[in-house]
This record gives sequence, structure tokens and C-alpha cells, in this order.
Amino acid sequence: QVQLVESGGGSVQPGGSLRLSCAASGNIFSIDGMGWYRQAPGKQRELVAVITRGGSTNYVDSVKGRFTISRDNAKNTVYLQMNSLRPEDTAVYYCNMWGGGMAYWGKGTLVTVSS
Repeated sequence: QVQLVESGGGSVQPGGSLRLSCAASGNIFSIDGMGWYRQAPGKQRELVAVITRGGSTNYVDSVKGRFTISRDNAKNTVYLQMNSLRPEDTAVYYCNMWGGGMAYWGKGTLVTVSS
């Protein structure tokens, strides 16, 4: 079993930055890909960014050029650097990791972008 713990959420003004972190513990040798999803009020959860074990990344169009996903395999941690934040980025952000035929989720961290 793998446990994921997110941190780094909070409130920020438009144009500001936040960095989310998600650390994995447990049966971590089975982890392959890592990613971040988000769910805004009244909307479905959507994929924000993913990164493979080899470092290949992919982003939803709305965050390209503003968000950067990275990972530290030695620390079993994935990061999401969010710059130029917009009110529409307001959501609960969830960490997701997968491997060995299993998928794991964090409990989420709230990001609020408001003036």
C-alpha cells in the first residue's frame, strides 16, 4: 500500500505563485507515474499534469507555460510549481501516483486564487 500526503496549498492573489508537494510512503518501489488533478466547485475532476518515471511531462492546455511538474525519485515526491495563478485555478488539487496495476490518491489540498 502507498500513502500520499500533499502540502503547499493556500490562498494567493491573481498573478501569484504556489508550490505543491506530494510525498509517498509505503510500498513505493511500485510507483511509476505521478500526476496532479484538480476539482473546482461544481466541476468534474480534471488532469492538470503528469510526469513519467523517465521525466516525460504532459499538461492540460489551460496551465501550459504557467505550471511545472517535477519529481524527486530519491524522495518519492512530486511537485507542482504554479505561477501566474488565475481565479479559475481555484480548486482542490489531488496528487495521484500509479504503478504495479494500482493507483493511489492523496486527500487533496485547497488552492484559492482571489483578490
